[in-house]
Amino acid sequence: MKLLALDSATEACSAALLHEGGLIERYELLGRGHAERLLPMVDELLMEAGIGLSALDAIAFGRGPGSFTGLRIAAGITQGLAAGARLPVLPVSDLAAVASAAACLSGKDRILVCMDARMGQVYWAAFDCGSGQPLALCEEAVANPVEVVPPGGTTWFGAGHGFAAYPALATNLGARLAGTAPELLPRASNIARLAAVDFAAGRGLPAAQALPVYLRNEVVHRR
Repeated sequence: MKLLALDSATEACSAALLHEGGLIERYELLGRGHAERLLPMVDELLMEAGIGLSALDAIAFGRGPGSFTGLRIAAGITQGLAAGARLPVLPVSDLAAVASAAACLSGKDRILVCMDARMGQVYWAAFDCGSGQPLALCEEAVANPVEVVPPGGTTWFGAGHGFAAYPALATNLGARLAGTAPELLPRASNIARLAAVDFAAGRGLPAAQALPVYLRNEVVHRR
């Protein structure tokens, strides 16, 4: 499988390439300039792998939630590249990507992802990663930190920079929180791994459906 993945939902900008069983990635923390950096990352990866865009099987991208501008950048570039090369696209939840990374890091199955949404709010969702694939246990939402209540009576491992931005998250959850990884941000490498499963299951979409998911301002697209 040859699969390209892109993400610019947060201050992290990354591209990854699954190629012949291996995974290579470019990852940078940027205050701005994602649009100028993402395409050169793609070129670097394809050159390193020695393949052209037309050799890919699909293109995946972090569909959100996240920065309004950042989501449009990744979706727009994905749509343009996929349409030009006649490739299917694979939208992947950025919250699920963080959950997958947190499960690998912590060894825990129940992951509560909270990403800083600015304006005193977080994007959040709870996942069961016991099967190896993040299974959402509630709808993704944007909320004030005090409104984040994961389902069930179990303990959770917290992940995402929402925990760094809003210490009240950990305080309110108290004993229900069994550790946190506030440094985790979405990465194209995690998106690529999740997208590979979707591609194998035949979930590729036409390029025109490379659409971001916005949870704020009632602009919502769901796959």
